[in-house]
Amino acid sequence: MNQMPPDTPDLLDQVRGDNQPPVLSVADLSVAVKRTVEDSFACVRVRGEVSGFKRAASGHLYMTLKDADATMDAVCWRGSAGRLEVQPEDGLEVIATGRVTTYPARSKYQLVIERLEVAGEGALLKMIEERRKRLASEGLFDADRKADIPFLPGVIGVVTSPTGAVIRDILHRLADRFPRHVLVWPVLVQGDSAAAQVTAAIEGFNRIAPGGSVPRPDLLIVARGGGSLEDLMAFNEENVVRAAAASDIPLISAVGHETDTTLIDFASDRRAPTPTAAAEMAVPVRSDLIAQVEEDGARLTGAMNRLVRSRAQEVTALGRGLPAPRRILEGAMQRIDDWAERLRPALSRVLRAKGEAVVQHGRKLMQPDQYVASKQRDLAAMVVRLAAAQSSDAARFERDLRDAQSLGDRLEQASRRVLADAEQRLAGIEGLLESYSYKGVLERGFVLVRDSAGAPILAANALGPGDAILLNFRDDGVVGAVVDSVGGDAAVPVMPRKPKRAKSRAKKELGDDPQGSLL
Repeated sequence: MNQMPPDTPDLLDQVRGDNQPPVLSVADLSVAVKRTVEDSFACVRVRGEVSGFKRAASGHLYMTLKDADATMDAVCWRGSAGRLEVQPEDGLEVIATGRVTTYPARSKYQLVIERLEVAGEGALLKMIEERRKRLASEGLFDADRKADIPFLPGVIGVVTSPTGAVIRDILHRLADRFPRHVLVWPVLVQGDSAAAQVTAAIEGFNRIAPGGSVPRPDLLIVARGGGSLEDLMAFNEENVVRAAAASDIPLISAVGHETDTTLIDFASDRRAPTPTAAAEMAVPVRSDLIAQVEEDGARLTGAMNRLVRSRAQEVTALGRGLPAPRRILEGAMQRIDDWAERLRPALSRVLRAKGEAVVQHGRKLMQPDQYVASKQRDLAAMVVRLAAAQSSDAARFERDLRDAQSLGDRLEQASRRVLADAEQRLAGIEGLLESYSYKGVLERGFVLVRDSAGAPILAANALGPGDAILLNFRDDGVVGAVVDSVGGDAAVPVMPRKPKRAKSRAKKELGDDPQGSLL
């Protein structure tokens, strides 16, 4: 158990004494502690490793600074986060400048960061290398993404500081080699907002529409003079690298001196060791081009002269083997004269032959009066044949008419025979039907017995005492009766059964019959 120092007064004694401290609320005590801590640590610099870094949706940054023995919560408000030279990452060793305050809601103290820097050049290089590997894994530095630099750009866009020596070196070098139209986008090349301005400049040049009031650059140069690693950190920021990689306009990076390397060098289409070298890459030397054009023109003229002389010699050599044109024409003219002399008698012979052919064909033709007489004879013969045909048709018509009348008579006789045969068969069938009819049986004194529904009764066992029956006689008279007995019970009178209500209705219906009823 820990013992209090001898010179420390007992807390109980103080409480029991007359000079007791005032009673404070938790909020009052928290405010007092907060004021004491902020007054005592209004500006401190803390070195530690970033852990648990988190960027809130509001833009505030939250993290923990730790070393081998302790940890401390830290926060960077949104207004200060946009001005940080170094963006915090987990595992990055930094030196944070700010003030210590408390968070009464959780009884914790924390560091409010105003400025952040990398602790040592080795840590900064480690952070840059890790960022380079991560961006390279995304393909931002692939060779197939890089565009070719135009041979002679019409407009060159330069992203740099307008007051430094870099822009003067670039303009001077361009004027010496090949003057071009230059657009300068002024930016800060060092400090908290340098990375954001360089990113905005690259994206702004790419947003210029072709053919507008402001010419769209054919080439971009991002340039800055030499400096320390911290001075060049703006060109190692991720937003600058991504803007350079996404640029549709070919881009040359010229940041620092030959030994300086930044991440924008990997993302650009071409890296220049110095801004002056970037201007030399951008355009060729005009005087060299003129000399080259003149030399090429002279070589072309000489080659054309040699080619013409060579072709002339070939034509001369070929001409020696050809006959003289005069001789060729003389032979042709002689052949034409010969053909002309032969053409005149040949034409006369052809005309005489055609004339004789016409005469011979004319002799074969019939004279018009003979032709008319021939056609008249043909017409008379046709009239005779037509008259004969008409008389033959009339005879045939009379013969057909007689045949039709004969057929009509025969048809009428046949129909009468068919009707007579049909009547005879019908009479036979009618007699047969009469012989099968029950009326013949009734004529012989028999009676047709039917039940109340009109169905014939064929057996005695189909009836019972008290059943109503109908008796049909030969004169079609109908008599109603009731069965007294059936079979062997005929000698014993049987009392009729009480008719059912349905049978009463049937008897009532029989009463309506015009033939009458026994009941």
